[in-house]
Amino acid sequence: MEADGGGVSQTIAYIAIVAVPLLAAIILHEVAHGAVAYVLGDPTAARHGRLTLNPIPHIDPMGTILVPGLLLLAARLLGTSPFVFGWAKPVPIDPRRFANPRRDSVLVAVAGPATNLLLAGLSVLVLAALPESTEAGSLVVGLGQMAIASVWVNTVLAVFNMLPVPPLDGGRLLTSLLPPSASQFMRMVEGVGFIVVLVIVMKTDLVGRLVRPVVDFLFRMAGLSS
Repeated sequence: MEADGGGVSQTIAYIAIVAVPLLAAIILHEVAHGAVAYVLGDPTAARHGRLTLNPIPHIDPMGTILVPGLLLLAARLLGTSPFVFGWAKPVPIDPRRFANPRRDSVLVAVAGPATNLLLAGLSVLVLAALPESTEAGSLVVGLGQMAIASVWVNTVLAVFNMLPVPPLDGGRLLTSLLPPSASQFMRMVEGVGFIVVLVIVMKTDLVGRLVRPVVDFLFRMAGLSS
């Protein structure tokens, strides 16, 4: 019974170490979209109460809780390296309110992934600043593990969201840059884009191949080894 209890406790701790930076990454990603839109003249997100760090308005039961939780639990139970991604409720944006809709839509689209890359960089700096500790269960070790998780989570979200597939940010970026006829086609296929995204995640290692060099670069910049 004690061993089982220890296993449960370790699993809960493992999920918490990843869940905290994941929740922060997803929420700040969406807030960044809304904040940039607000600066560029669209107050829609603010009027819907989405320019807040309170997680409740941003939580999507499927994308913020169920999918990341199942991925983490499966990796823990199977002993595999976790691949975690998720999403929050999309921040409402009205491009008609922008002074320059095409340009401003691009800026709004890249705001989320750029924020995740910034958070990944800050997490590496935190990790580099922590004192060395080998004491199991210590605060320093816990913070270090959370910082490492934050680097990976934020890099995955940044790279994943920049794939040029709607409804991801990369797809919206591409839609903003394409000629009107092609942009209209991209909007039409956005409804099935999520299926394409799932196929990419489940059947290929594309995201992993793109994420690893970015993570290695961030660690090298801080004089650390990934």
